[in-house]
This record gives sequence, C-alpha cells and structure tokens, in this order.
Amino acid sequence: MSPKHVFAHYMVGNTYPYTAREWEQDLVDCAERAALDGFVLNVGREEWQRDRVLDCFATALAMRSPLKFFLSFDMSSIPAATPADVDFLCDYMSRLAHHPNMFRYHGRVVVSTFAGEGATFGCSSLDEAWLLVKRRLGEYAPIFFMPAFFIDPARYPSLSSMDGSFHWNGGWPLHLSPTCHRREIEMPALDSDKHHLRHLGGRAYMAAVSPWFFTHYGADSWNKNWIYRGDDWLYVRRWEQIMSIRAQIDIVQVISWNDYGESHYIAPVRGAQPNSQAWVDGFPHDPWMTLTAYFARAFRDGHAPPILRDRIFMWARPHPRDAPADETIPRPANWELTDDKFWVVVLATAPAKVILSTGGDEGAHVSGHDDAPDRGKPSRSFTSRLKETFTSRAAADPAVSPQSSEPATYTVSAGLTKLSHALRPGNGMRAQMKRGGAVVAECAPTEFCFEATPSVHNFNAFVADSDDCSSSEGYEMS
Repeated sequence: MSPKHVFAHYMVGNTYPYTAREWEQDLVDCAERAALDGFVLNVGREEWQRDRVLDCFATALAMRSPLKFFLSFDMSSIPAATPADVDFLCDYMSRLAHHPNMFRYHGRVVVSTFAGEGATFGCSSLDEAWLLVKRRLGEYAPIFFMPAFFIDPARYPSLSSMDGSFHWNGGWPLHLSPTCHRREIEMPALDSDKHHLRHLGGRAYMAAVSPWFFTHYGADSWNKNWIYRGDDWLYVRRWEQIMSIRAQIDIVQVISWNDYGESHYIAPVRGAQPNSQAWVDGFPHDPWMTLTAYFARAFRDGHAPPILRDRIFMWARPHPRDAPADETIPRPANWELTDDKFWVVVLATAPAKVILSTGGDEGAHVSGHDDAPDRGKPSRSFTSRLKETFTSRAAADPAVSPQSSEPATYTVSAGLTKLSHALRPGNGMRAQMKRGGAVVAECAPTEFCFEATPSVHNFNAFVADSDDCSSSEGYEMS
C-alpha cells in the first residue's frame, strides 16, 4: 500500500512581504508543530508570487528540510485562453521540476489546481486542454495531475488527463441552508467524498479537511459574505470521517495554512492580509495546528498517536449570531446556521472530570469537585478499530439542557472527547480538567469575551489551548 500524506493549502498571494525569516518560521511550524508533509502552494498570475515560491524552495533546501511542496495553479486568476498561456505554467516547472523538495507521487511530480474547468488553452474540450498542459509540463518531468475541478464527478471517466482528483469542497457541509430542518443542521453529514470516489475508477483521491469558513467582503470589494456551518467540532468530525474511509484516500489537504480572508487558517498570522484585518486581527488559530498534528499522524499511521499529557482545545465566535453591528456590510449569508456555543476538544491521558463554564460564576466553576453531577451527552467514536483511542464519551444527565450557560461537569474517558457549552453575552469561556481532586489542565483565555454589541459582524473563531500552543509535544513524534 502506498504511504499516506497530509499537506496544507498555502496561499502564496499572502506572502508579498516575506523574507527567508518568515519562510523559516512557516517551515518549522509545518514540520514540528503541525506534523505535516509540506505545503500545496497556491499561485496566481502575479510574477512576484513565482519569486516567493522560489524563496520557499530555496529556504527549505538551505534548512535541509524534509518537507515537500507541490503547485496548485489558481485558475481563477491565471489566464488559460490560448496555447501560449501554458508558458506561464511551464516557467514554474522549468525551475522546480527537479528540486529535491518537490513532491513526487509514484515517481511523478504532482500538479494540482484550484478550478480550471473553464480553461481551454485554445483547445476544444476540457480534457484536450489539460492533456496539452500535461504534455508541455511533461517536457520537464513526468506529471501526476490531481486538479480541483468544480464539475459533476460523473464527468471524471471522460477526463484522461486526470491521474486523480482533489475534492476541494469536501471539508464543509455545503448542502446546508437556513431552510433545512434542525435535525439536518446539527451534526451534518460530511461524506460527499463518496460521489467523487464512485467515478474515479481507482485513480488517486485527495480529500479536503477544514476547521472553519467565514468571509466578509462587501459589494464594493470581492463581494464575498457568507459562512459554512463550522459548529459540531467540524474539524474533528471531518478528520473522523476521513479516517473511516482511510483506505480510499491517498492524500489529505488541510484548507488552509494561511487563507485569512476565508478564516480557515491554522497557522500564526504572518505576511500580508487580503484586507481581512477586521475579522482576523486578535483571532488566533494556532491551537488548530496542534490538533492537526494529532490527526495527521493518525492518518499516516492508521492509528491515533498516544496522548502523553492532558490537553484542552476550545473555540468560539465573538458575539451572538443575531447581534447588530454598526457597519455597512450585513451579516453573512447563512448566519442562522451557527449556534451560540463554544466547542471543546479534550485529550485525556486517563479518565477525568471536565468542568465547562462561561467564567461568569467563578464559585460554581472552581468548586468543580470530582463528585459533582455529570452533565451532557456522549459523543461518538468514528471507527470501531480506533474506538478505545478516539471515542468521545461523557456521562449524561438528560435533565440538564444543553443550551444552559450554567457550569456543567462531565466525566470523560481516556482519549479524545468532544464537548460544548452555551455562551453568555458579557462573559468568556472556560474549561478545567480535574483528576484525583487536582487540576491537570485548564483553558480560560482572558482575551476572549462574548460581546453583545460588536462593532463588526465577525463570525471568525477565537481558538484557545490549555498549553498555549507552544509546540506539538504530548504526542509521540513521528
């Protein structure tokens, strides 16, 4: 069986001010904190992006980094109307095809795209267009072509140019709308991979996983203003779905490393933001990088890594979903799909008590004795084979409403547990793990407050970690 790989989608368009120092920071974070195999470098039409890509490869070589990279040509930006437009793509390949940090799959250089289903390069069909590209790029090295075409997967059998496919939209529940029944909105299916796998005929498959999606550009800008439901521990549940069909997936692509405009970045904010400061500044996502390391190792190895110390992760939006904001851009489309809760993921070395609160009732929270009544409901494991490690279990008390913002205590087993708690305007979020009467992990970010009257409609997530996301220690390093 071929080895499994995990990469992160990387927006080169946000690296204009980068120097070797920033590349070094990203490469260290990628390898050591996120435990990834490398980056999928999204490049657009600007020539300066090619220079930054060359800087990335040069820095990796100078650092003797084991990371690998491959290109994702952003065909929503790159011209693709004439045969001469292929020259732009060839320029990258002529410079990088034989670089030691270029990713090869089955001995061939991997090339991907964002979109490209409308590209013609002067040809009469989609397949002819990309066969031309593949042939031209193949003058520098054999090519393994895995595009993200936004087409009906039923067309895959007619596309001989494809060696595989990347299902870009697989990481989010795109099928949801505010008119859906509540039962469908909560814990929505994340299994759209099956439609793509059915038509690939055994060709390679790259799956997407993403922790969030929110963008807030007005009509006078990019005119992008919507959310996808990121509730219900989206990132964890999508990884669980991926693990349940692991045998059918060759590569996982995390969306994204640094796409600030769409709020699904997992890395520290560096470089140049695409006018997204209003909803990104002050909203760290670094703890998701550490969670990524946990699941990346699980996907590559086929089993969860050992949990060597107790840890708490949690995230939340900064204001009620229907809160008014003093700005001209309205609430994002689909705002009704999200819930006013904070979402918690616990990694426990042994059974423990976890107390969740909004921080507004310190006495009730801190008391959190081990004999406090358990509240909540059990969450589920994702495969029986990994059940003992990954299963999310919490003792339940059906008399307690899951919508209550009063402190709640849960009993959790060793392994990974998913919990949630209602938010309260004017308060924060807090989680504490206790064992034998002692606090073994605690997360209570003082920078976070659930505001009743925000200045901007911000549906981004504030992500916190009991360990200050200083490293990915706590799991065995691969």
